Amino acid sequence: MSEDLREDLHQGPGADPSLPPDTKLTTTKQRWAQEGRFLTGRVTRPETERLPAGQHLVKDWPVLDLGMTAVVTREAFRLDVTGAVETALSLDWDAFRALPQTRNVSDIHCVTTWSRYDNAFEGVSTRELLERVRPAPHAVAVMLHSYDGYTTNLLLEDFAAEDAVIAHSWEGSPLTREHGGPVRLVVPHLYFWKSAKWLKGIEFIARDKAGFWEARGYHMRGDPWAEERYSDD
Repeated sequence: MSEDLREDLHQGPGADPSLPPDTKLTTTKQRWAQEGRFLTGRVTRPETERLPAGQHLVKDWPVLDLGMTAVVTREAFRLDVTGAVETALSLDWDAFRALPQTRNVSDIHCVTTWSRYDNAFEGVSTRELLERVRPAPHAVAVMLHSYDGYTTNLLLEDFAAEDAVIAHSWEGSPLTREHGGPVRLVVPHLYFWKSAKWLKGIEFIARDKAGFWEARGYHMRGDPWAEERYSDD
């Protein structure tokens, strides 16, 4: 990412002090939400086609973040699973890697209109985690917490998708720091802002609520096939 996108801007009144200062990228993406940029109409192609409407294919993997890259070593890594569950978990790196591992190949789609096909992710299936923590009957969603202060929400059924994985590797190599290593979530059927980088916590909640981008004009769910980019879509 270029330095001008990383340059911090002054935080406005009421800014969350636990988050990094707004950046040019943050304010630009907020403007896109206000303008409805990248919306192309939901009838541009059938849902059965592989590439969602308004997307274009890339061969690289673009790097987007809040203007900072979290530095999390494996020694310092911990994933806490809390909230409306029968059994809370707190996993260090060794405990996380000791869980049953899975490998999924999936397409990923970013709200900024790029898509990348056939990504091989390795990690722990979210369904494996769900079996261990057993969500309470009143749990309807999860809030994901990242080491950079980022948050994003997912309905429980989206978090439990068959191909959703808490990933530590991509294409046979450990996830790089820029792409969310050591651990990130990957939920391929939603826009990729829902797949939180530098994952730190998974909080099961009784009421769906907005995370970082959702509170700034982005859709609460983010289905690429329905072009659920912004809050009024």
